[in-house]
Amino acid sequence: MSLTVEHINDALRNVIDPNTGKDLVSSRSVKNVRVDDGEVTLDVVLGYPAKSQLDVIRKAVIAAIRQLPGVSNVSANVTMNIVSHAVQRGVKLLPNVKNIIAVASGKGGVGKSTTAVNLALALAAEGASVGVLDADIYGPSQPMMLGITGRPQSADGTTIEPMEGHGVQASSIGFLIDDDNPMVWRGPMVTGALEQLLRQTNWRDLDYLIVDMPPGTGDIQLTLSQKVPVTGAVIVTTPQDIALLDARKGLKMFEKVGIPILGIVENMSTYVCPSCGHTEHIFGHGGGEKMCADYHVEFLGALPLNLSIREQADAGRPTVVAEPDGPIAATYRAIARKIAIKVAEKAKDMSSKFPSIVVQNT
Repeated sequence: MSLTVEHINDALRNVIDPNTGKDLVSSRSVKNVRVDDGEVTLDVVLGYPAKSQLDVIRKAVIAAIRQLPGVSNVSANVTMNIVSHAVQRGVKLLPNVKNIIAVASGKGGVGKSTTAVNLALALAAEGASVGVLDADIYGPSQPMMLGITGRPQSADGTTIEPMEGHGVQASSIGFLIDDDNPMVWRGPMVTGALEQLLRQTNWRDLDYLIVDMPPGTGDIQLTLSQKVPVTGAVIVTTPQDIALLDARKGLKMFEKVGIPILGIVENMSTYVCPSCGHTEHIFGHGGGEKMCADYHVEFLGALPLNLSIREQADAGRPTVVAEPDGPIAATYRAIARKIAIKVAEKAKDMSSKFPSIVVQNT
């Protein structure tokens, strides 16, 4: 019996992507299978960043195919291809930005900005091109967390170049004002500044733009929801009832404006005593998971209440950079992969596939 492409596909149906839980064939990751006298070549293309996982998947693919009779050699090329995905109806994508992910919370003090920057750094560590937009005009914190100082450059006097920290592009009102200068602005000025930061920053070929949202459900949130092409939103909360109450409001706001919820992250979930190792649920237990069950969204993961997370972010070296091989960084990376997979499972944006139709009088 001669070896065929179908034999290869049958073997690969037993290879499970460790990140999605689906086999490579049903997830349509297997491309360009060729069989030539026992020589097998193929591509496996993942729709999400997984630099740390590529070799694991490649070895699993080769092992599965080598078990087939008649196989003399296997060459498997495992790569990533991140594409643009659908956004709200009637909103066009930004140039050079494939996917925009809003990281939001209903109230302040839940660690949303720290979570946002670590998720951005985690996506970048997995091979994606990532940017961060600091949308908290009144209290910008991303410049400090990314360890960026100075002012952005402008080649044309109209647009600005993104600043960069730890390989992540960033734009923030914090780059344009002094640290102790309060933003005493009314709503229209704030929303105008947000749109300018977003659209007049020369983002460079981003796979993901993480938007660190201000707390609440006010003008900025509505502007972002109605005028900015958002692929999906991530809600950050703590387990305590008051935080969950506000997080639910934020979730419902995104639902009303047609932005899908990618999932919920529970921050400050547990406290582990550094002396004795005792675990304590200081802010309650299971609130984030219950909220996910109530609204039928995914629980992306839980992060501990840990002094190092705060200290590292304040020092401009967030946990994913400061302790890349530590357990907390591993949790951030796992959450980031889940978010990227949720994005990859969404419908692709097809607006660029269709030509613009112009009706002229002749």
